[in-house]
Amino acid sequence: MTAEPELQRDALADWLHIRTEISWPHWNGERQGAGVPAFDGFQDFFIATRGGRDPEGTARILTALEQALADAKQGRQLTFALMVGRQRTVLRRDSVGFRTMPAFAKGGRERYGLALDTVARFERCLSESTRSDLSLPSRAARTYLDVLFFHPFEDGNARAAMLALAFVLAREGVSLDQVHPLQVTRWADDADGAADLAVLLGILITAAERRPVNGSPS
Repeated sequence: MTAEPELQRDALADWLHIRTEISWPHWNGERQGAGVPAFDGFQDFFIATRGGRDPEGTARILTALEQALADAKQGRQLTFALMVGRQRTVLRRDSVGFRTMPAFAKGGRERYGLALDTVARFERCLSESTRSDLSLPSRAARTYLDVLFFHPFEDGNARAAMLALAFVLAREGVSLDQVHPLQVTRWADDADGAADLAVLLGILITAAERRPVNGSPS
């Protein structure tokens, strides 16, 4: 008798298991407050990584980035509905919803399951992006990883995660002039990697605020 194939491990379940147990790093929160960085690191990232092979798609994601930053400046909350609005722009679709099937990424090496409460759990995770129990870099890192590992959309989840990251930072008046260092493969069961991402974001935030257009301290 042929054995039943083993069901691939649920990476989303792995992420939710470690999410509350991660040793998120302390951040001094040193803010220079001297101005805006010389250029938008997120815009530069999208142009550099997508512009040459997909000019039209790049234009759409830059429009979505502008929309996300405008929403952040208005102090809006990060919700799935807000993300859907941006994703419609990114994908040029009239209708975008939460995926209806398990999703796969990294060449099929990670599988993200789907349960009756997946959408509700995602909304709860997004709502935690404003909680004060963690520093801004840790909250931003956690939100970025939430989007990657919930994998809410049928397409464009990496772009959605980057837009969510930009939104969380911009809502607290933070801009980055470097984003490329964030382009590292992230795994759902890697607690140390999640904490390292928060450390890196703290470094990038501080570095950007030391290189603003006007009044930059040396």
